[in-house]
Amino acid sequence: MPFSTMKRVLLKLSGEVLMGEGPFGIDPAFVMELAEEVKAAKETGLEICLVIGGGNIFRGMAGAAQGMDRAQADYMGMLATVMNALAMQNALEQLGVQTRVQSAVQMDQVCEPVIRRRAERHLEKGRVVIFAAGVGAPYFTTDSGAALRAAEMNCDALLKGTSVDGVYDSDPKKNAKAKRFDTVTYSRVLADDLKVMDASAVALCRDNNIPIVVFSIREKGNLARVLKGEGVQTVVTNEKS
Repeated sequence: MPFSTMKRVLLKLSGEVLMGEGPFGIDPAFVMELAEEVKAAKETGLEICLVIGGGNIFRGMAGAAQGMDRAQADYMGMLATVMNALAMQNALEQLGVQTRVQSAVQMDQVCEPVIRRRAERHLEKGRVVIFAAGVGAPYFTTDSGAALRAAEMNCDALLKGTSVDGVYDSDPKKNAKAKRFDTVTYSRVLADDLKVMDASAVALCRDNNIPIVVFSIREKGNLARVLKGEGVQTVVTNEKS
């Protein structure tokens, strides 16, 4: 994949990554490490959008599984993503990176509403834009929010930074013989339910021909390595790519 030709990317981080080594919540020191990675990537000339999950604080589906109303639980999860976005904004701005948070759930006192043209202008001015609160509606995950924003902002790729170093044919935490793919098609991901992202997010990326790059964000410097085409990763693309 010609990473050198990319001008704009969306980086999707799972909320759990912000916990660092803790059991829950936000680890400010680890958030700062992530911010340094984002700053280094931006200094290569990339325009960067961010979407951060909320699983380190509250996950809507988990709440629903324990008897909560699903829509109510999802709205709580959206608020968790706003908290994470504000934490990342704080870390980036401490490093001198101008950052704007746009939320799909309007809360003017703490961040901007999602306005695509305004987000475009921020990126043109060299700012990082963090999209929070998913798509602003229940029953959609932050993966779907990330795919939507990547399509909306005409991103060249969606980079998914997780706790694993790519896409496997089975859960590598449960199966020591699990095989990691270097590349895999959207169709294979959907047909085999490979758990890259939820199905609607994968389908949206497929329909808009946005490559999904899955890599481990927990390894220091890995984002830079992946952007150079050197890191361990899995690239999800169309069969024709």
